[in-house]
Amino acid sequence: MSGIRDDFLSAARSAAALLRDPAVTAAWEEPSALPEFGVGALAGHMVNQILLVPRLLEDPVPEEPVVSLVDHYGRSLWVDAGLDDEVNVTIRLGGEQIAAEGPRALAEHVDSVVEELAVRLPSAPERPVRFPWWGPWSLTFDDALVTRTVELVVHSDDLAVSVGVPTPPLPESVVDRVIVLLSKVAARRHGPTAVLRALSRAERAPSNITAF
Repeated sequence: MSGIRDDFLSAARSAAALLRDPAVTAAWEEPSALPEFGVGALAGHMVNQILLVPRLLEDPVPEEPVVSLVDHYGRSLWVDAGLDDEVNVTIRLGGEQIAAEGPRALAEHVDSVVEELAVRLPSAPERPVRFPWWGPWSLTFDDALVTRTVELVVHSDDLAVSVGVPTPPLPESVVDRVIVLLSKVAARRHGPTAVLRALSRAERAPSNITAF
């Protein structure tokens, strides 16, 4: 197995290790660095990106058309949604529900799923998959893993900052994959010139080129 499946497992193991950090456990009921997210809810949302993957493997092949990763983010309602919009409220509530297991039980659950996926991913078919909340489209399985990897990497940084520990280091291939995708999504959102200037010309850089 190589490529995105290895990268996803690397990001998943790193997130699972961060979940077990004593600083996360100690701050479980405290506010996080993200508005309206508690530390526990943020941790729950982060590791849910791992817990969701077995469902992708088990659900029937969808009939909805397959789109590219950049198109997927262009269609996703949460990208431009406000803090109190329904989609973001639902995301926060989902994190809280997962966090209700408590840090120790959740860590054990996540570790179990990571090891399950380490066995299942090498032989998993590359086929269309989707979650119902995406909308009327699907992704290839490997592209879906890219989206989960982005979530794991971004929210690992959020969680580490929230509890005052260093952001976990990740393999270069994982970081490269996430940066490339975020750059493409940012270029679609703000235009390629804005991204080019932000990366090469500080005097002409726009104030914001965030992908999301």
